[in-house]
Amino acid sequence: MDRLRIGSAPDSWGVWFPDDDRQVPWQRFLDEVAEAGYSWIELGPYGYLPTDPARLGDEVSRRGLSVSAGTVFTSLHRGPAVWDATWEHVSRVAGLTRAMGAEHLVVIPSFWRDDKTAEIIEDRELTAEQWRHLASGMERLGREVRDRYGLGIVVHPHADTHIDGEENVARFLDATDPEAVGLCLDTGHYAYCGGDSVKLIETYGERIGYLHLKQVDPDILADVVADGVPFGPAVARGVMCEPPRGVPALEPVLTAAQGLGVDLFAIVEQDMYPCEPDRPYPIAERTRRFLRGCGA
Repeated sequence: MDRLRIGSAPDSWGVWFPDDDRQVPWQRFLDEVAEAGYSWIELGPYGYLPTDPARLGDEVSRRGLSVSAGTVFTSLHRGPAVWDATWEHVSRVAGLTRAMGAEHLVVIPSFWRDDKTAEIIEDRELTAEQWRHLASGMERLGREVRDRYGLGIVVHPHADTHIDGEENVARFLDATDPEAVGLCLDTGHYAYCGGDSVKLIETYGERIGYLHLKQVDPDILADVVADGVPFGPAVARGVMCEPPRGVPALEPVLTAAQGLGVDLFAIVEQDMYPCEPDRPYPIAERTRRFLRGCGA
């Protein structure tokens, strides 16, 4: 697995928001992710880690860490009216990401349910016009981020968003320019939405520029689907689980990704918000040991 660079992210420490009393302090996250055996991290929600490049650079480097990507949230299906607000957010994150020496920006489409309250805030299906706005907006974003910051965007299919399972992911990829828009395959979210990660790699491998390694508990997922549980409460039920206890099996995913013949970040994420502060580190350590056993 010499083409895969393994890392972790604040998400694996139960961090979903820039500031929340139920999350571990950022200093503890950095200490523990390094102690658990990872050398790459993502920035997580903008504002959780220090946003001053000099300070953040010192904090990560003295722990032997490097940054692989930043993350932004967008609602580009709403059309040109949201561009200015989107770019204001993206430019802050992209600037810090570039200053940290990273080359990727993970782009998550907006939720159709509120991520804290689970309230339905818009239709779960896009109209044809909204699909056109989404595709053209992502292409514009990819080109602007590349030209201004030298970063490549990788769009992250996600539960409770409009880019989720096989049908919508394929529709999105077929509608966008490969030169402008890549894909971040999150194995857990894709399985949560009924997708087959190995099949996606085999079918759209040239579009995959980044990986999130994650598993779902199939029994909890079955209950979640049957009961129509929103993603946030599903996470609180433990739907995202520690490898190798869930699906998809990660060994075939890693093998398929290695077979693409390109260097890829493979960042471990286990959604656990909220969680007890002492829970993430042992899981992170065991997961790193498991991935080493897979050759990664």
